Parts: sequence; structure tokens; C-alpha cells
Amino acid sequence: WDLPREEVQCCDSCDGGAGRIELCAGLVEGGTTPSMGLLQVVKQCVRVPVFVMIRPRGGDFLYSDREVEVMKADIRLAKLHGADGLVFGALTEDGRIDTELCTALLAVCRPLPVTFHRAFDMVHDPLVALETLISLGFERVLTSGCDSSALEGLSLIKRLAEQVSACCALLFPPGGGITERNLQRILEGSTASEFHCSARSARDSGMKFRNPNVAMGASFSAPEYSIKVADVAKVRTLNAIAKNIL
Repeated sequence: WDLPREEVQCCDSCDGGAGRIELCAGLVEGGTTPSMGLLQVVKQCVRVPVFVMIRPRGGDFLYSDREVEVMKADIRLAKLHGADGLVFGALTEDGRIDTELCTALLAVCRPLPVTFHRAFDMVHDPLVALETLISLGFERVLTSGCDSSALEGLSLIKRLAEQVSACCALLFPPGGGITERNLQRILEGSTASEFHCSARSARDSGMKFRNPNVAMGASFSAPEYSIKVADVAKVRTLNAIAKNIL
């Protein structure tokens, strides 16, 4: 299963039993491309596969020509610095899979495995989108079932998994709002063999002097004096729950 991260504390994730890391920055924006410095250090610290998010900005998944250039360059750099897989998604303005762009990006990614991320949850017709992703050759589709969380989207996740079970090996790791309280229900209801979660908690900053009048980002961003980190206890609990079911 995946653990999206933006801090170099991935050893906690692995110590808890994580089988794969989805490495990204900007979790407040849903995940963006991490720095190559972060990727290099993470690869030195962990032994599990590291899949790198390729997303040049937050917001929608309709990309300009310049943004596509950035994505291709980031894919090449991620491969150069040891990425074990890539994660991206791209849509057209009418909410369909951008087949032309995805085909071009997949060509740059190969031979590494590729996951289509939660851009899938923004498509106009998920069943049609699924058939497109199968034909393009993605290995995984990360989804909350086109709803606010994997629990709310559980029925669609199960339907999608049933649609592909007879024709290909495409995997559907549910992701979005997964916790120790709902994981069992999600795994049993979706028949998924993997799941994706952040398993994070807040850690207080080590700063002793604090200026309460200044913030480094928009008002909705995380506070400067609280750091989100992978919680090894949460990872272990989730892993134990999964082992009892899968």
C-alpha cells in the first residue's frame, strides 16, 4: 500500500509495515511533485519502492503546454534519481481522460510502472474513464470512488474493481479519508488488495520564538509551528488490520 509523504521521515512508514511510498510535496494541495533532493534522500533511507508524484501544481488536471514540458522533465529526473514508479493524471476540459497527453507521458515513464492518481475522481464518467486507462496501460488507479472519501465512494470502487477483474490485472487501491476506524469496512467492501493513506499526525515545531502575526502561506494553509509527519503507530495499526483481512 502507499503512504504519500512530504517529509524525510519515511523510515517511520516502513517500520510500520508500509509496502510502498508515494512521494509528494504539497499535501495541502493534494500532492505535488517533490524535489529531487527529497527523492535522493528518501531512496537512501528506505528499502521499499518509491513512486514519485508528477504534478506541477495544485488545482485542476488540465495542463498547458509549458506545464507538460515540466512534467516530462520531472519524470526524466525522477527516473535518473532512482524512482521505482511514477504517479500522474491528466484530464481534458470536459472531464475525460486526456489520452494524447497520458500516452506521451507514459512513453517517458517506461519501463517504470505508472499509477493514475485521484484525477480519476474528477472524471465525467468513471466507467468510461476506466476503460480508457485499461487501454492505455496503467498499472493502478488511485480513487476515492469519485466521492469525498473512500468510505463514501465504496460502492463505486467495488463496481470498478468488478469491471476489470475478468479482463486485466489493473489494481484499485482505495484512498482518501482512510483511518484505523474505517479501514476494515473499506477493504471488505471494496475487495481491494492494497490501500493508500497518509497515516499522519501533527508534531509540534521545535521553534521557541514564534511570531503569531506572520504566516508563510494563505490562511487555509497549515500553521508554521505544526509539522505533519508519518505516525508509525498508525501505520502499524493499519497494517495489522489489513493483515487480518487480506
